Amino acid sequence: MDLRGWNDRYRSRERTAEDFEGAPTPLVVETAKSLPSGRALDLACGTGRNALWLAERGWSVTAVDGAASAVEEVRRRAHGRGLAVDVHLANLEKGEYRIDPETWDLILMCYYLQTDLFVMAKQGLVPGGIVLVVVHAAEPGEEPSAFSLPAGDLPNYFAGWEILHSYEGQPEDYAHRRRVAEIVAHRPLAESDH
Repeated sequence: MDLRGWNDRYRSRERTAEDFEGAPTPLVVETAKSLPSGRALDLACGTGRNALWLAERGWSVTAVDGAASAVEEVRRRAHGRGLAVDVHLANLEKGEYRIDPETWDLILMCYYLQTDLFVMAKQGLVPGGIVLVVVHAAEPGEEPSAFSLPAGDLPNYFAGWEILHSYEGQPEDYAHRRRVAEIVAHRPLAESDH
């Protein structure tokens, strides 16, 4: 779906239960509860369910999405909760948001597939930082698409990193029904380690 389609979906509140009142992604909760709060970047944040949850727990959060209506919703919800979330409207596919190197303690990419962002996210982490990725995965026997990775492919993007979590199968996230691939990877502390 293109950005106009996402804009229309968010504006019409077609995904109300999933995006507007939804709980954070379970893997985000599980991962973040064991980390000290720091700087988090939520790429393709949608209406901010993960960004807002992190901000409520003391994280300094930057949220980025290409759909103007989603960005407006994150700002509205953050303001209503008294949270400071730095929200950016940017088309990630066109490189409109620059991920500064060695800046972030945690980078999230939940239910958004853009493989060239994996390299930029890895570079954007401070040594010892964590990247968390959840993408749709092709069903067995199904060809991958622009929106899903081939089975078993996600860990290849994080070779040489400490993998804290890797899973492929049905999601725990009530908002999504399609098969997923998940990874939580730890950036090596030393440059020679990656």
